[in-house]
Amino acid sequence: MNRFEQTRPSYAGSGIKIFIFAISCAFLIFLILGVHFVDSTTISKQQESLENALERSIVQCYAVEGMYPPSLKYLTEHYGLTYNTNLFWIDYTFYGSNLPPDVTVIRKTNETIK
Repeated sequence: MNRFEQTRPSYAGSGIKIFIFAISCAFLIFLILGVHFVDSTTISKQQESLENALERSIVQCYAVEGMYPPSLKYLTEHYGLTYNTNLFWIDYTFYGSNLPPDVTVIRKTNETIK
C-alpha cells in the first residue's frame, strides 16, 4: 500500500450489517407476537375447559344426589373440581335444590392477579 494513496471508507459492509439487524428485529417482533397469541389462546381454552368441568360436576351432583350443589365450595370438596383461583373468578348463584345454579366464569385481568 502506498502511503500517498488515499483510501476511501467502505460502506458496502455497513449496508449488509443494517440489513441483518433489520431482519433480526423483525424476527424478534414476530416471535414476541407469536408467544402472546399462544398465551391468549391457551387462557381461552382453559376458561372453556373450566366451564365444561363446572357443567359436568353440577349435572353429576344432581344425578347422584337428586339436588343441585348449594355452593362452589361443595363442588370442590365433594366432586374434585379444581381451577386456578389467580386466573379465574367464578360467580355461583344458587337458587334452590331443584333449580340449576347460575354459573359465570370470569377471567381476571393482569391488574387483579397480583
